[in-house]
Amino acid sequence: MSSFNRARLPAVAAVGCALLAFSTLAAAKPTLFPKLRSSSVLVVDQSDSSVLYSRRSDVAAPIASITKLMTALVVLDAKQPLDEPLAITRDEAVLPKCRGSRLSVGTVLTRGDFMHLALMSSENRAAHVLGANYPGGVPALVTAMNAKAAALGMTTAHFVDPTGLSSDNVASPEDLSKLVLAAAQNVHIREYSTDPSYAVRVRKHLVEFHNTDNLVKNPTWNIIVQKTGYISEAGKCLVMEAVIEGRNVIIVLLDSAGRLTRVADAKRVKTWMESTATERVRVSMR
Repeated sequence: MSSFNRARLPAVAAVGCALLAFSTLAAAKPTLFPKLRSSSVLVVDQSDSSVLYSRRSDVAAPIASITKLMTALVVLDAKQPLDEPLAITRDEAVLPKCRGSRLSVGTVLTRGDFMHLALMSSENRAAHVLGANYPGGVPALVTAMNAKAAALGMTTAHFVDPTGLSSDNVASPEDLSKLVLAAAQNVHIREYSTDPSYAVRVRKHLVEFHNTDNLVKNPTWNIIVQKTGYISEAGKCLVMEAVIEGRNVIIVLLDSAGRLTRVADAKRVKTWMESTATERVRVSMR
């Protein structure tokens, strides 16, 4: 077991124990907490695994493209070269629910480029080509994804494809917090997922892609790792690790109704934490 698993996963496992304390506090002082509109929420202080906010955090739900964090983890675990050229094939062109892509059939990029686009701009064809070129193909990748979830202690998680286009890819917010922690340990996932934009050559043209999470461009945010997701069954989703008031915080927001709700909820969490930090300072100065 890696040093990360030994040192950090036991702390993540304490999340469930902290939920009881959170529930008691929330019942006593409900006005202390922000009014979030996502159906399922978990906000965890990474330093001590204390739960700052929770709603339906132990219930598995479709996670859409948050799946791509696990896809990237498993591909990186396999130590496949990131500079190896791969090609988009007709298998990627006929993905179900995929509404189109600027990565046309025949596009050749490196594995690192495809991972970059999958994590940053949630490119479904890019994620699928990573699976297609995994040893044993997509079926072997999916098996490895589920094995990785089990190793991380993600007891509610289940994966059937590398893109997240299937609503059968599910996990609870508690389990996704473990995935975010694991993803944050990898320099490539941190870099790719938080890059505001990235340009690649598609045939003869340079094509620029942009991050699906506009918060990465906001100078008031310090985001370590992030991933958005959307399919109709999952709603708008967002997970991240960010530094807020000097605290590394995991934020999981699932099934946000409305195009801007997940970002607005993340901003509400940040504003709430900043205001409570200010209040703590005031109290200490009395």
